[in-house]
Amino acid sequence: MKSEYFNTLVEAIALGSFSKAAEKLFVTQSAVSRRIQFLEEHYGYPLIDRSGPILLPTEAGRIVMEKANKMIALEKELLQDLQEYEHKPGVTFCCPPAFGIAYLPAIMQSFILSHSNVAEMNYSFEMPDKVIDGLREGIYQAGVIEHAENFDLSGFETFSLPDDTLIFVSSPRLGLVETETTIDQFLSYDLYIRKEGCCSSKLLTYNLKNNGKSPADFSRTIVCDDLHLIIKTVCDGNGVTFVSRSLVEQHLREKILCEHRIRGFNHTHHRTLIVNRSYSDNSLLKDFVAGIFKAFGMMEC
Repeated sequence: MKSEYFNTLVEAIALGSFSKAAEKLFVTQSAVSRRIQFLEEHYGYPLIDRSGPILLPTEAGRIVMEKANKMIALEKELLQDLQEYEHKPGVTFCCPPAFGIAYLPAIMQSFILSHSNVAEMNYSFEMPDKVIDGLREGIYQAGVIEHAENFDLSGFETFSLPDDTLIFVSSPRLGLVETETTIDQFLSYDLYIRKEGCCSSKLLTYNLKNNGKSPADFSRTIVCDDLHLIIKTVCDGNGVTFVSRSLVEQHLREKILCEHRIRGFNHTHHRTLIVNRSYSDNSLLKDFVAGIFKAFGMMEC
């Protein structure tokens, strides 16, 4: 089975859309549909529920997804081993999606422009535990995690980055109070969140529980793994979301979205940069790490 077929299934379900998957994979939407159809015919089960506005996995789809993710990870490991064998200069980095969308484009652009000799670059989006596992397994050389809890980071060099701030946002057309308020004014609206286990969802669930609430108390809770789609939907006035402020700073400046802070909520979680302890011997990795510091206006450590 070709790995791109499994990758297409994973991306289609993660993004909730054939068109979004096609855009990310740089293929046509019909190519995405054909690959999914091939998988369904090959295994003899429907793998995707197409009945709603967002694609969801069927029970069979979840089983295939679990194995597909393992195969994709194995292929990444193989490519990493081959890269080391061929001694190609490169950088492998992993971070949560919110950090990647908000900061990685500028960091990458600056790094690429100043390092024309780089042969391989691998940037991945994962949750904090997956970032740490990837570093321990040698898949990544460096990573950033966003977290409220303590992780075992023994064996790594760690650097504290400025905390991330998470806020509720809504379209001005909803007329919600912008200043510090209570959670009750949001409960009559649809709540858009990412999948369980992601940084923003974990912090939101923690805050709601401490205030005697849960996501089920909202009008509806809609889970979508595409941050761009969530933000666009909220900009259109179709609900609210709890999101990293760094992702929506421009929307707030342009008054496209309103910012809301909730009394009794913890609105911050920590950011930590993690690198292998031998990173100072790798000039490329050291320069990439310096680019992260620069993005936050920090002095090189």
